[in-house]
Amino acid sequence: MKQQNSAAPGSKPSKARRKTREELDREARDRKRDKKHSGHAAGSRATGGTQAKAGTGSSQAKDPRIGSKKPVALGVTEVQVKKPKQHKPKVEKPMLTPQAELDLLENDERLDALLERLEEGETLNAEEQAWVNAKLDRIDALMEELGISYEDDEDEEEKEKGDDLMRLLKGTD
Repeated sequence: MKQQNSAAPGSKPSKARRKTREELDREARDRKRDKKHSGHAAGSRATGGTQAKAGTGSSQAKDPRIGSKKPVALGVTEVQVKKPKQHKPKVEKPMLTPQAELDLLENDERLDALLERLEEGETLNAEEQAWVNAKLDRIDALMEELGISYEDDEDEEEKEKGDDLMRLLKGTD
């Protein structure tokens, strides 16, 4: 004898029954329709960005195009001519003659003090040494320009001594 089920006939999973050809075709059409509508809408690159960003609360829609937003004049327009800056003329120190400049450098107290420190054997810092070198170079240049040299003074003294010796040797005075 067969045992009867106490449960309702549709609640218990029964043996899977085969679907008819019509049911299979209908399911296939439904799958095809669902598959056909999946994906992004046409032109989503240009139009999709503004819709997604509209919900962020920005008051002004952002232009999705990349590049400069500066307007470019396409027609012939009057070009504004920029006036060049007027450079202030540099206040030039009155030009001194080479002799006057040489006198100023020879009487410079700071230069004298630094040279004395050097003669005593002290070492100067880099800034002071550079300043002293620049002034000494300028003195040399001015002396060259004026035709003065250190050897001239020594040569004249030696010539005078030599002349004196010659006079003494010759016996003429």
